[in-house]
This record gives sequence, C-alpha cells and structure tokens, in this order.
Amino acid sequence: MSTLAPGTTKQRRLTGKPALWAAAAGVAAGAAGIAAGELTAGLLSPLVSPVTALGGAVIDAVPPGIKDLAVQLFGTADKIVLVACIVGVAGILAALAGILERRRNGWGLALAGLAGVAGLTAVVTRAQASPQAALAPIVAAVLTLVLLRNLVRRLATWAPSEVIPGREEAPLARRSFLNALAGTSLAAVVAGTVTTVLTRATAVASGFRGSMTLPEPATPLQTIPAGASLSVDGISPLVTPNADFYRIDTALTVPAIDPPAWKLRVTGMVEREVEIDFATLLAKPMTERHVTIACVSNNVGGDLIGNALWLGWPVRELLAMAGPKAGADMVLSTSNDGWTASTPLEALTDDRDALLAVGMNGEPLPLEHGFPVRMIVPGLYGFVSATKWLTELKVTRFSDDTAYWTTRGWSDHGPIKTQSRIDVPRNGRSVQAGRVQFGGVAWAQHRGINGVELRVNRGPWQQATLAGAISTDTWYQWQCGIDLTPGEYEVQVRATDSKGEPQTEDKAPVAPDGATGYHTINVKVG
Repeated sequence: MSTLAPGTTKQRRLTGKPALWAAAAGVAAGAAGIAAGELTAGLLSPLVSPVTALGGAVIDAVPPGIKDLAVQLFGTADKIVLVACIVGVAGILAALAGILERRRNGWGLALAGLAGVAGLTAVVTRAQASPQAALAPIVAAVLTLVLLRNLVRRLATWAPSEVIPGREEAPLARRSFLNALAGTSLAAVVAGTVTTVLTRATAVASGFRGSMTLPEPATPLQTIPAGASLSVDGISPLVTPNADFYRIDTALTVPAIDPPAWKLRVTGMVEREVEIDFATLLAKPMTERHVTIACVSNNVGGDLIGNALWLGWPVRELLAMAGPKAGADMVLSTSNDGWTASTPLEALTDDRDALLAVGMNGEPLPLEHGFPVRMIVPGLYGFVSATKWLTELKVTRFSDDTAYWTTRGWSDHGPIKTQSRIDVPRNGRSVQAGRVQFGGVAWAQHRGINGVELRVNRGPWQQATLAGAISTDTWYQWQCGIDLTPGEYEVQVRATDSKGEPQTEDKAPVAPDGATGYHTINVKVG
C-alpha cells in the first residue's frame, strides 16, 4: 500500500474540479466588465449601452416571423426575455473563456476579446449612438480581459494543473484567489446597482413628467355617448387604462429624453425646413381625440390593441408650416432610437386628426408610450404611423425611402383591417346552460362598424347588439345572448364596416400587412 505525502489528499480534494473555479472566474470577470460598461454608458451615453445595442442588433437581425412568434409567446415581456437571453449567453461565454484561459494562456482572452468586438460593433452601428458611446464597450472589454487574466493566474497558483506528491496546498494562494473572486463579484454587483439607480434617475430627470401640466384642448371635448359602454362582465373597457395599454416597439430600454432639449425637425421635400421645441409645441392649440390604435402583429382575437384619449397638435398644421412639395407622397418619421415609419402623406394632412400626441388619458404620455411626443394616426397600423419618442418628419416619396419594417418584408402602407373579438366567455371556458351572454369589441378605424354577428357551430349568423360609438376611429363594444343546451360549441364572430364590407373569413398571418379571419372560440356548456 502506497503512502501519500502529507497534504496530498487535501490538495486533490480542493483541486479536483478546477474547471468550475475557472468558470466562476470567467463569469465574475465578465459580470464586472459588463457592469462597468453599462455604468459608463449610463454616464456618457444613456441612449445606447453594450447590452441594449446587442439587443437592438438581435431585434434588427432576426427574421420577421421569429419576431412575431416572440410577440405571440411573450407579449409585452418579449424585451425582458431577450435581455435575459443576452445575459445568459454572456454568462455561458464568460464561463467558457475562464475554462479556456486556464487550459492555455490567451485562448480565453481571445474569446472575451471577440465578445468585446461584437459589443463595440453593435454600439457604433446604432443610429442614436453618440461618439462617446464607443467608450462603454471598450471599458467593458478591457476590464474583462484584465480581471480574467488576473483571476486565472491566481487560480493557477492555488490549484496547479498537476498535483505534485508531497506538495501542500498554499493557504495564501487560496485566500488570494477567493478574495479576488469575491471582490470582483462584489464590484460587479455594486456597479450594476449604481447603473440601475442612475438609469432610473436619468429616466425620471429626463422628463419632468411628474410635474408637468397638460394644456387644455382648444377643440371641444370629445365626450363618450350614452350607451357606448356596455355592462358585460369581462368585456374590454371602452377606454384602455394606461397601465394596461399594450406596448410593442424595438426599443430594448425606454429612451430617456429631456423635454427642454427635445426638438422636432421637418425636413425633405418641403419649401422650408421647420424645427420646433417642446415649449413651442405645448403652446399650440391642442386637439383631444379618442383613437384606437393596433399593432400589425396582432393576431385574430389578439390583445395588441387599445383605445385611449390622446391630446396633441394636428400633424397637418406642422406640415403646413413646412409646405410639402409637389410629388411627395410619404412622411418618414424617426424615433429617437433610430426606428422609422413610412406614413402616407395624405393620412397626415387630411381631416382625420393625426396628432403629435403629448397626452394619454388625461396625463402626460407615459415614458414607455413615447414621452415626450409620439404620433397617433387613426386608421393605420402602428408600424407605419405610431412613432414614439419622435424627433424628425422627413417629407419624401415611397419610391425614394423605406422604413424600418419595410426593409424587412412588411408592407409600406398599413390600413387597419376590419376585425372583431370575443372577450367573454374566454376560449375553453365552461358556462352554464341557458342564455349565454357573449361580448367583445369590433373595430374598423376611420371607417366605423355597422354591425356585429355571431354564429354557433357554423350555423346561421345572429345579429349582436352594437353599442354606440365614440367615433369611427375607436372600437365598438357589442353583446349577444344565445340560448345553448349542454354540449360543446364553436362560436365565431364577424363585423361589417360602415361601408357594408364584412370582414373576411380568409385566414392570413400578420405579415406583411395584418392578420385576417374570424375570431373563433370553443365553449363547454353544462
């Protein structure tokens, strides 16, 4: 029987899984580097950071079908999921870098360096990136490399790749590595916490929103007619509360814009370029209108739609100041994060009250809904009209310019299609036999709804009771009582617009210009 030298068993026990310690070193170094990069961005470039830039690059690169799938699976939490995925991938790469660096000097550093290059490329290619924005990924990469090399060297001193009989563990080397690992991890947590506080403070300070008083509308108040809101449990409210209003955009983080510094420019095919600031905009005669807006990614029966009371200055008034030239047929609107939308010029200059909105349901625009200024255009899907965090209106032609989604295979025009939805009962629910109350909403913005019908098990259509409308630019509530005996039923709904055109039964996906088909639910009657 062989006898081990003193300390050999202890050495093997401590160094039996050195790869795990190397992975921990990589993760700690990567976390500290990323946190430092985000902190640098928070100080120098609040609009663009390495994480948000990478997220934006991913959003831009993935095919429209995958984006739509993400929206359907995760809804308004899609950005949270994306950030979580980015952090998860970064953690895996950092762990791998630690393991590689322990096995061979330079390999892990090379992997971390490539990740840094990816972050730098993502930042400098973002439309809203300032020159100093490039410093954030550089700081992140350099710090990650330095910390990774330092931690792996300390680990090599404590846990060499070969256990030498008779060699005892070096307590000082162990303590040195563990202290460095703990210190690096703590620094990452502190930097991340400071970044979070800084980001929140910037968002709050960037828009004195909380102390802002909206101007009174110059037009008569748009009241809700009696009978427009039905008393049906579970039906969508006629006016969607701000907290429940859907949010779909490509901004990974909500842009922090300082209203006193905000400006909106009108450029392109105009007689004169115009620029206004926030104070000037607020001094204009405001119009207040209920308008229902919808996302083109809304599936049949989906909830990416909402109705709100918007306060703003008509876009046509601003465009009139600039004087669009003959031949122009499109306005390319640009968000502060670089996103663009192509809106037919006619839709911004006719009488539909397209607005430069500053208020939503009686309060300043929420940050996530475009504060300080966004566009609201009745009758058009949001991807060609509802630009948030608005900074520029370029008068141009569809033949000369393309917008964000147009370059990705979507339509450059986006008229909202006639649709209807069953809110109650929910699909798959069980209800009691007898008179079953169905209810929901229907919409055909800028055309209006003339009628809503239901049918059971593909039988004859039955007329629903249609509530009064606020206007043709909002959705309508409807209800219908149907006598049902015990059994399982398929129920479908269809709407007809004010021109007598019923919504189509033909099924179509959301791309390239909006989904079609009948909303269909199944209920079990007992």
